Amino acid sequence: MQITVNEQNHTAQANETAGSVRDRIKADADLIIVNGFPASAETLLNNGDQVVLIRRGEVPGADELDALLTARHTPGVHEAVKGATIGIAGVGGLGSAIAVALARTGVGHLIIADFDIVEPSNLNRQQYFVDQIGLPKVYALRDTLARINPHVRTTACHLRLNPANIGEVFGHAQILVEGFDLADQKVMLIETFAARFPDRSIITGSGMAGFGPANSIRTQRVANNLYLCGDGTTAAAPGTGLMAPRVGVAAHHQANAVLRLLLGKAPEDEA
Repeated sequence: MQITVNEQNHTAQANETAGSVRDRIKADADLIIVNGFPASAETLLNNGDQVVLIRRGEVPGADELDALLTARHTPGVHEAVKGATIGIAGVGGLGSAIAVALARTGVGHLIIADFDIVEPSNLNRQQYFVDQIGLPKVYALRDTLARINPHVRTTACHLRLNPANIGEVFGHAQILVEGFDLADQKVMLIETFAARFPDRSIITGSGMAGFGPANSIRTQRVANNLYLCGDGTTAAAPGTGLMAPRVGVAAHHQANAVLRLLLGKAPEDEA
C-alpha cells in the first residue's frame, strides 16, 4: 500500500504499524502523527495515510514544516493559505496578534505596515517582548514571525500609511486587515483601499476595550467586501483600557475572517 511520510511517497506492507514505519524511515522520531492526529507506535496504517515523524528539538526543513502544517490542518486548508498574500495595516494589539495567528496558520506572505516603535506600555496586549523595546514594531514583529514560521515571507514597511502610499504598500494583498487605533485613520484606510481595489475585502476592528463579555465580540458584514470584528461600541476611555484578552478575541475574529475568505466562506456570524 502507498502512504506519505513527511511529504514523501513510500510503500508500506499490509498491516504495517506506525512504529515500524518510524523505525525504518526516521528511527529517532519522538512523535508520530497520522492523518493529523498523534498516534501510537501500534497504530495500524491504511492505504493513503499521511504520516509525519518529528524529533523534538529538531528544526524541520521547509518540506517537513510544510508537512506538519498540512497534517494539523483540515484537509485543503494549507494549500489555500500558503499561496496567499495578506496585508495588515497597523501592528499594535490587533495587528500583531493577527499576524502571529496567520503565520501559525501558514499564510505564505504577510505585508505589515506601521510607523510606531515598541514601547513598554505596549507589552500588556501586543505581541512584543521586553528586549524589543525601542525597535520599530514592523521589524520586531518580522523577527518574531520568522521564529514562529521561517517559511512565511514578511514584508515589513516602517512608514506612516496615507492615501498616497496605501495602494503601493498593499497592492499585492488579496485581503487587507485594519489594526489602527484612531477612527479617522480607520476611515481613511478603508476608503482609500476600497476605492483603489473595489473587489478586495477589508476586515476592520472596532469595540474591544475593557473586560466585558467576550461573546459580545462578533464578526459582521457592514458593507460590500467590508467586515467588522468587535462589539462596535466599547472604545478605550478612562477606566476602560485596552487589555490582552478582549483585544485578542477581536484580533482572532479578524484572523479567522481572513481564513474563511481564503477558503471561500462568508466570515460573518450566522443569523
